[in-house]
Amino acid sequence: MQNNPQNMGTNSAQQDGQKKGSKIKRIFTMLIALAALATGVWAVLANLSNSDEKSSNPIRAGAEAPNFTAVNSKGEQVQLSDYRGKAVMINFWASWCTPCVREMPLVHELAQQNQNKVETLFVNVGESKGTINEFMKSHQFDFPVIIDATGKVSKLYRITGLPATMVIDQAGQFSHILLGELTEDIPLQQWLEESM
Repeated sequence: MQNNPQNMGTNSAQQDGQKKGSKIKRIFTMLIALAALATGVWAVLANLSNSDEKSSNPIRAGAEAPNFTAVNSKGEQVQLSDYRGKAVMINFWASWCTPCVREMPLVHELAQQNQNKVETLFVNVGESKGTINEFMKSHQFDFPVIIDATGKVSKLYRITGLPATMVIDQAGQFSHILLGELTEDIPLQQWLEESM
């Protein structure tokens, strides 16, 4: 039986093609592995730098409140440092958060009672301007709300749960931090007076 030279050439070309294909697959697999490794290294380094930031500027009473610039629901630019020399209350909330909605009338009432001495900043976390406006209209609130749709401000303040209320004194330092719902038995009015 004779080998057909044409078939031998075809078999040789197929084998070369298969070798090249498997070589390309190996290179592709190595590139994916390198990309995964690089991503892992980046994540570890980013986490280390974040923990350095956290330890150098902790969110606790007596620590300086991080400055931020944001836009509110009325289109005005708000910068925390503009209120230096005045006590500031910051309330982080969202419309889907039941405790936030429950405490909102109480926080709003305290804000109105102290409006000449305390600046109140309501920061909505993760929602769009439309959602915020809808909520405000349905609950008949008309105060401006800082829109933190990307979570930039809440991340800066290390907010991991809602609601959260922070009182900042005239020197720009945290005087009181409440993580959780404000209730009648929490002396927020006293905290505000101590910060003025």
